Amino acid sequence: MDDKGDGSVRRAALLREFAELENRAMWSCQGQFEQAKSWQSMNTWVGSISAACAAISGALVLAAHGLDIVGGLLALVAAAGGAILTIVNASQRATKATAAANAYLEIQNAARRARRVDVPWIDLQEARNILQSLTERMDEQNKSAEPIAPRAYRRAGKNIRKGGQKATVEELSAND
Repeated sequence: MDDKGDGSVRRAALLREFAELENRAMWSCQGQFEQAKSWQSMNTWVGSISAACAAISGALVLAAHGLDIVGGLLALVAAAGGAILTIVNASQRATKATAAANAYLEIQNAARRARRVDVPWIDLQEARNILQSLTERMDEQNKSAEPIAPRAYRRAGKNIRKGGQKATVEELSAND
């Protein structure tokens, strides 16, 4: 590959890698945010239904109209809901997914800043070091983040395509 001694080919390759890293981080970030929303929703709905069933069952058991069987069934539903929340641990999973999303967002923002502000003007080796550092952060985050459910991934894609974030890093580059 002829670089004409000015490093332009290598700089262009670095810019493409930063754009790719930014794009991957964007998709991971959005997927984790969507995953967090699902866990939060589950926690809210199952918890609310369980609490309502527990309250109603208590009232029915105390009623004098022979509604103790219905009250007992509602108590069982409330207990099942509590058991589901305990086993699934939706609240903690929502917190973990949000933390992962924020970590991916930090990587995405750092890659974007490096691509737009630093790489076009800094020393090539310094740019390579920044890329290596961000890639290692991304790899570490990928190891610790829970996998994204297919539904969350589809919702993330829909959000990105709607403009929740720019659809692709190439669109950003075209506007630079």
